Amino acid sequence: MLRLIMVLCALPLAALAQVEQGAPNANFAPAFENQTRAPALAETRLAVSVFADGLERPWGIAPLSSSQFLVTERGGTMRVVSADGSVSGPLSGVPQVSATGQGGLLDVAVSPRFAQDRLVFWTYSKPVRGGSVTAAARGVLSAEGRLGDVRDIFVQTDPNSGGRHFGSRIIPMSDSTVWITTGDRGEGDSGDMPQQLDSTVGKVIRVNADGSVPSDNPFVGRAGDDQIWSLGHRNMQGAAIDGRGRLWTIEHGPRGGDELNRPLAGRNYGWPIVSYGINYSGRALGSGAAVLEGTEQPVYYWDPVIAPAGMSFYDGPYAAWQGDLLIGSLNPGGLVRLKISGDRVVGEERLLPDVGRVRDVEVLADGRVLVLVDGGEILAVRPEG
Repeated sequence: MLRLIMVLCALPLAALAQVEQGAPNANFAPAFENQTRAPALAETRLAVSVFADGLERPWGIAPLSSSQFLVTERGGTMRVVSADGSVSGPLSGVPQVSATGQGGLLDVAVSPRFAQDRLVFWTYSKPVRGGSVTAAARGVLSAEGRLGDVRDIFVQTDPNSGGRHFGSRIIPMSDSTVWITTGDRGEGDSGDMPQQLDSTVGKVIRVNADGSVPSDNPFVGRAGDDQIWSLGHRNMQGAAIDGRGRLWTIEHGPRGGDELNRPLAGRNYGWPIVSYGINYSGRALGSGAAVLEGTEQPVYYWDPVIAPAGMSFYDGPYAAWQGDLLIGSLNPGGLVRLKISGDRVVGEERLLPDVGRVRDVEVLADGRVLVLVDGGEILAVRPEG
């Protein structure tokens, strides 16, 4: 390890108080117990070291093996980081990106059968006539570090020049389908594209690994874009699969109203009609309500926000964290841990408050958690019991 940082945390104690997070922006009451401000979990003692550094605006991380990891940099480069902390030169074959605003080269993931097919998947803001769109691509990674046979498997048809809210997590599954999250492109509550079934803005997208559409998608043969799985999302910058193989997503709210969801086929998650947040100006959003018939409630929400980014379920050897959700926070920064029982959040812990903006989280088999920091570091975090 290059440098050791010790995080001093209190020894585990039973706790029922809420996590300290400040006054809410809105005055909505939660729809059910622990939908927000769940009891604070006992604090965890952590050992933290620098795994690698020197990266430029990193966005996504994915394991190639137990000792090598792909990392994207928003400017348009993809690199291999090794267990000794070394960082490769840029991989060749990455397509041109629109690295303006929040755009660029974004998430990265590898095929569940990578050892056999060498497939890598990524998302990016694609420059097109009229601005840019969220796109997803795949390529075959050679042993020499080149991406070949590169092709898009998803490209939005709604260009926007604003450079905001691309969403952009990608998860390839063992059944050869691929999850992709998109954002509302910064339309705010005045734009209704997240509610439109002929637009892929503000949606969970599900395609096959070759870009075709699965026949069991909810809008196949119905009015709407048959790539859509669920609608009414704002800006999903986190997505993860739980131990039962189910998709969870997390999205940015405005002032308040960051949401954790478990998106179900064909369901409407409300944006911009309903929200547990308010507009940045202080006025009400959409209908002015947080609960509305025909829209789904979030599993959990935050007010004030955590500005969520990448997330992972913990499946390592540390028993106290088993099955917990680890979420990167961009504001105020650090890591958020949620304990989930029966599809409901029962506790929350805030970790690493001083490391800055966390973009992505990757859990290793040995129990360490790799934390990708906007400033260019990858931290290795180990819970100690």
